[in-house]
Amino acid sequence: MKHTDLDQLCINTIRMLSADAVQQANSGHPGMPMGDAAMAYVLWTKFLRHNPKNPHWQNRDRFVLSAGHGSMLLYSLLHLTGHNLSLDDIENFRQWGSKTPGHPEICLDCGIETTTGPLGQGFATGVGMAMAEKYLAEMFNRPGFPVVDYTIYGIVSDGDLMEGVSAEAASLAGHLKLGKIVYLYSDNKISIEGSTDLAFTEDVAKRFAALNWHVQRVEGNDLKAIERAIAAAKKERSQPSIIIARTHIGFGSPHKQDTADAHGSPLGEEELKLTKQNLGWPLKKFYIPAPALRHMRKAVLQGKKLEQAWLSQFRRYAKRYPEQAKSWNERLAGTHPDGWEKLLPVFKPEDGAVATRSASGKVLNAIAEKLPHLIGGSADLAPSNNTYLKKYPDFGGTKRGRNIHFGVREHAMGAILNGMALSRMLIPYGGTFLVFSDYMRPAIRLAALMETHVVYVFTHDSIGLGEDGPTHQPIGHLSSLRAMPHLYVIRPADANETAVAWKIALTDPKRPHALVLSRQNLPVLDRSRYAPADGAEKGGYILLDCKGTPDIILLSSGAEVHITLAAAEELHKTGVRARIVNMVSFELFEQQPTAYRDRVLPLKVEKRLAVEAAASQSWYRYVGLRGSVIGIDRFGASAPAKVLFEKFGFTRDNIVAQARKMLKK
Repeated sequence: MKHTDLDQLCINTIRMLSADAVQQANSGHPGMPMGDAAMAYVLWTKFLRHNPKNPHWQNRDRFVLSAGHGSMLLYSLLHLTGHNLSLDDIENFRQWGSKTPGHPEICLDCGIETTTGPLGQGFATGVGMAMAEKYLAEMFNRPGFPVVDYTIYGIVSDGDLMEGVSAEAASLAGHLKLGKIVYLYSDNKISIEGSTDLAFTEDVAKRFAALNWHVQRVEGNDLKAIERAIAAAKKERSQPSIIIARTHIGFGSPHKQDTADAHGSPLGEEELKLTKQNLGWPLKKFYIPAPALRHMRKAVLQGKKLEQAWLSQFRRYAKRYPEQAKSWNERLAGTHPDGWEKLLPVFKPEDGAVATRSASGKVLNAIAEKLPHLIGGSADLAPSNNTYLKKYPDFGGTKRGRNIHFGVREHAMGAILNGMALSRMLIPYGGTFLVFSDYMRPAIRLAALMETHVVYVFTHDSIGLGEDGPTHQPIGHLSSLRAMPHLYVIRPADANETAVAWKIALTDPKRPHALVLSRQNLPVLDRSRYAPADGAEKGGYILLDCKGTPDIILLSSGAEVHITLAAAEELHKTGVRARIVNMVSFELFEQQPTAYRDRVLPLKVEKRLAVEAAASQSWYRYVGLRGSVIGIDRFGASAPAKVLFEKFGFTRDNIVAQARKMLKK
């Protein structure tokens, strides 16, 4: 191991600061920060281009700690290099309200780029970051003006590489030749249960070479070798890079180094004392030597110089390419070009029935030219999801390609969308069948937790997909997605509501949106008879009303709105005062003032019947104890859609019968 005394001082500062924080919290993972401190030190002091005093600088390099359980490594690096993370924050590791939770949570003001912890997600999110960098570079760079030019660095663990999501993402990254990815793989050969040999004996180098990655091996404490490997990886622009570093978990601990005991528990006061003595470290807690802090804080001045040089370049760029600079500033501000909403198509009843998935495709293609920052694709289902932008090339092929072929990789697609959205300059979308949102759920959950601006296009939303049968028919999915905080689920009833759904999704940058769309054709509602489609912006609205106080309220969403309307009109003929409430989005409805919600769903009207071809669970918050739900609380079946709707009771006559039964009580 070749290093200077100052290098070793800084590395041991990272190790001991991390170990002290874990010990004080009496909770956490000390082993990985101690084992990976050396390679992290080289990366952060020799290569990472960042400005600690402005972590929002758009052309900074990105660092992803995919092995998020080792969060104290990141927190130590951020504090030592001068980011907005104080020693008090370090001392409050894993405590209520601290900036230093058990696993990294996105805090750009602090320098934390993304939320990690669920293993493999950070790996795949970094691939999305690299895809965003590639697209933005193609969009904005001009000869002599590389205004977008940054690298995505990451530290990944054995656990990350065992997770399937990383395999999917690695495969796509290699296929797309994403040369701006440099991952350091901490090959410490230890997992919670013991040696990784218990379950992980593959040749990682051969696997990644087969996936078209640039592969190198180093000793994890050989600073010069690590520096050479990262430099070589940066020069390789036609392949993503992985550097396999043989590290030692709990490095320096006399009794716990290279054991599972160092993974997920504090060292213990006695072992921590012995470790400090072994490394020649003072026994004082949270000790930071002044020479180490001065050296690491050089990042502040270096970062300022890097950003100033870039700003000077951007000012010259703006004079020469004013339209591109204007577009850049719009994207940073999160605004869209003027007039884009006028491009949203308007559908007419006389034009015939149209599936909401098809309407979604028409909307996308109508607004694409005005919104060049809208980019996405499908998990090999674009013809079914209608996500393809017809006037644009494919991503990864010719320049400015906007159609992403994710392949059959829903797990990776979800995480990649997060990485692209974290650029803060793109709105990515991804399509698949609603039933396969299960494969994306960990990434959707992180999107909701981070409140990234992602749009999910989930088609084939019910038993209406027909003969494919129960394996492809979503039942509990709507309830499940509605239960997730910060995710807005929007299920439009016709083509015009689909246009409104896209408007909602594109103009709300603070959370992900799931558009839930039909396979089957649906009539375009005649808005001269029914309330305007922009009522969908309130989540739930009165689509068809009656005179006076309703005897019963019928609630529905999506395709089932049409049969519910037919039932209400039948009830009206016999003098029943029935109101139809179209619940396009529960989440949007809950955001409305109480007075509005009480007007749509008057508390005194207790007889309420909800109709949706999915699990009934989520509807009871609106129908109450005296209400009822026509839903599906079993798996579906294989048959034509019309037959399925009849067999499961989604007919006008059954809704009428159920309503009359309730009115007799």
